[in-house]
Amino acid sequence: MYIQGVSTRKVSKVVETLCGRTVSKSFISTLTTKLDQHVEAFLSKKFDVTYPILFSDVLHIKVREGMRVVSKAFHIVMGVNACGYREILGFSIQESESTQSWKMIYEDLIKRGLKNVKMITSDAHKGEVEAIKQCILGASWQRCQVHFMRNVFDRLPKKQTEMIRSELKGLFKMNEINAARAFKNEIANRYEQKYPNMIEVLESGFEDGFQYCSIPEMNYNRLKSTNMLERVNEEIRRREKVIRIFPNEASALRLIGTILIDINDEWTTSTRQYIQFTQQTKNWL
Repeated sequence: MYIQGVSTRKVSKVVETLCGRTVSKSFISTLTTKLDQHVEAFLSKKFDVTYPILFSDVLHIKVREGMRVVSKAFHIVMGVNACGYREILGFSIQESESTQSWKMIYEDLIKRGLKNVKMITSDAHKGEVEAIKQCILGASWQRCQVHFMRNVFDRLPKKQTEMIRSELKGLFKMNEINAARAFKNEIANRYEQKYPNMIEVLESGFEDGFQYCSIPEMNYNRLKSTNMLERVNEEIRRREKVIRIFPNEASALRLIGTILIDINDEWTTSTRQYIQFTQQTKNWL
């Protein structure tokens, strides 16, 4: 019940109703600390397969530190293995989202056996992009195209921009790189005088936003955004809102970590592939 997002107070009431015995909130809290070993074992296990594709994201949570409530950055990394199945690879709570925080989690994954990474999809956080450059040599960085498109649209006026918005939506639906580059250049030439700020953002982020289709073997639509991890975040938020503020960092790692392990168990026991690689891709990987 605790893992499913039921508060310790309600767990106590349910146990009393079902079993006729009274248990305190502190007893429930003490009992759940046994989950720590489960989380620690998950975060220390070695990888016995390769994960050519990674997705990463950060979730900000509230944690008590003494008399204060502070924001913490919960880092999550997911991988897709060479057979097309997804797995949660690692997670960590850090003081903030920075180059150093991302280096710590990527270096830990490498120590556990992570190798042969071909592409990493994430938001355009400078700290993570720099950490990827330093830790995951030879991998392409795919900027989340959904967030990139929002950044481009944010540079347009709200009114009388239906035509350009329609053209941009068409551009972001393209997955043939040469055609996308040509259409992007047409848009830039046509609107650079009218919407210079929008064109600057589009030009500066275009290549990173279309990396998934600039490599023929990686041309799969599911690689172009972090939407899948956004859905994981929604599941975490659904259960986290019961607590609102974690009493300490250990409790946050315990609950969110166990939720992620449950999600991972569902993924790894499913027969459904997240990405169905072609034979050409399998040979390349």
